[in-house]
Amino acid sequence: MLTQPEDGPIPAEVLAGSVLAEADPHVAGALRWALARAGGEGLATLAAGARSADVDVRRRAVVAIAELGETAPGATEVLVAALDDPDGTVRRHAALALGRQGMTSVVPTLVGMVVEGADDVAAAEVLGALSEDPGCADRILAALVDELAAAPADGAVRIRLAQALVELAGTTGQEVLRRLAQDDDRTVALVASAFVGVLDERAAADGTA
Repeated sequence: MLTQPEDGPIPAEVLAGSVLAEADPHVAGALRWALARAGGEGLATLAAGARSADVDVRRRAVVAIAELGETAPGATEVLVAALDDPDGTVRRHAALALGRQGMTSVVPTLVGMVVEGADDVAAAEVLGALSEDPGCADRILAALVDELAAAPADGAVRIRLAQALVELAGTTGQEVLRRLAQDDDRTVALVASAFVGVLDERAAADGTA
């Protein structure tokens, strides 16, 4: 068990090493919490972990680096490199973290996550935040529409895409959702209709209806 030395706090590099080695998610979460409050220290150890041959270590490293946020100089660069990791979980964690930092280049990865159903709720939320930028909103909307066209008979995919549409800023996805409310798949149509109602309420509350 990791204990605090009597002469001061646990060094960040020791915390980082423990994060990389800890398999218990609850203990790992507490270690990441402590590390995130170390002012960005420990990144060198985590960055090395992100290049480990052990996929579990890489996953833990990327999650911890994501929680350091932009406070740690060099963290963003490590996350960008992780987008090319052979492991899908590593790539997804990196994409979510970078999207939360406002990096729009991860939009295709996030849309892919929605389609695949891998952390799709989190991906849709990040896409919604990125869509606050009108230029990016158009890109996101176009990507979601393309995926709808590519999955005409997959109801589960279409429902996840509808969920992403309703997360977009303002009423960006409203027109597409209205079309989906007429979908041949009854379940998709019902879900889309409900989402149209959500957007109508949002517009009324914002005074844009």
